Amino acid sequence: MDILFYGFIVFLFAAVILGIEGVYLWWVSTHGASAQRIARRLQLMSGNQGRSAERISILKSRRFGRHDLVDRLLQRFRFAHRLDRLLVQSGIAWSVERFLLCSVATMLVATYLVMQWPMPLPVRLAIVLLCVHVPLLLVRRARLRRLVRIEEQLPDAADFIARALRAGHSFSNVLQIVGNELPEPLSGEFRIAREEINYGVPLGEALHNMAARIPLTDLRYLVIAILIQRETGGNLAEILSNISHIIRGRLRLAAQVRVLSAEGRMSAWILGLLPFAVGGMLVLVNPTYVKVLWTDPLGVNMLWTALVMIIIGVIWLKKVIRIHI
Repeated sequence: MDILFYGFIVFLFAAVILGIEGVYLWWVSTHGASAQRIARRLQLMSGNQGRSAERISILKSRRFGRHDLVDRLLQRFRFAHRLDRLLVQSGIAWSVERFLLCSVATMLVATYLVMQWPMPLPVRLAIVLLCVHVPLLLVRRARLRRLVRIEEQLPDAADFIARALRAGHSFSNVLQIVGNELPEPLSGEFRIAREEINYGVPLGEALHNMAARIPLTDLRYLVIAILIQRETGGNLAEILSNISHIIRGRLRLAAQVRVLSAEGRMSAWILGLLPFAVGGMLVLVNPTYVKVLWTDPLGVNMLWTALVMIIIGVIWLKKVIRIHI
């Protein structure tokens, strides 16, 4: 009986492992990077433009809302334009109206949840304000991740453009090739620039628009080199190869700095979040024990002093571990 049981366990374990491996191989063969690259090349060979058939809006200004009244109202405010620029740079297909509705919904849900717990009014206001900023923090995080991904792709894009130029392609065709061959999100920006040129936008303006959508210094160097070469002449392929080498060196140095400052960043997170985590646990476990901090005047003063010291410490640590390259 024991031999049959252990044999069943072994075969069951092997079946689960083989099943997981089969699902993984199926996913890689149908949705992996190599499968997508082969599909794009087959589309190009068959005459279908594939991703290059993407179209952009020919309107000069983006709409901030689906309704005309909301759009005209939001167009008057400067913060709406900054939000729209942030959404474009993050790659999230949201309008300003949808973002504001999401923020308001988050505020209402946070207000309802906070009213269910016995807390002082300043703490409730602080929690509600923090929850209101959650959508903005998520958008900023998406923007940062997208810009980091684009920055990592820039050296390969510069080398790709240099090789295509050495092969005899025109720069307009190079934009189309880069938009079809390189992975997202950088390829999408090159496709947008290509479509703007097709709509009649001058090449310099299309490249400046791409630099405005991607606020990276390395990309601006790339755009400036291309525009100067078109005005004065020169070996653009060699210039792009040198820029690619410089970008790779800077990214390598930034990675080393990030590794060396990892301990400081982790210390900043732990020291900043530990008081709030301990306070939340005490509120859940023994509320009457912690209640003195916001019912007694001395406790309130201690809370404000601790909050100010935590903010100063986090800002100081952030300045110490942030090294600009």
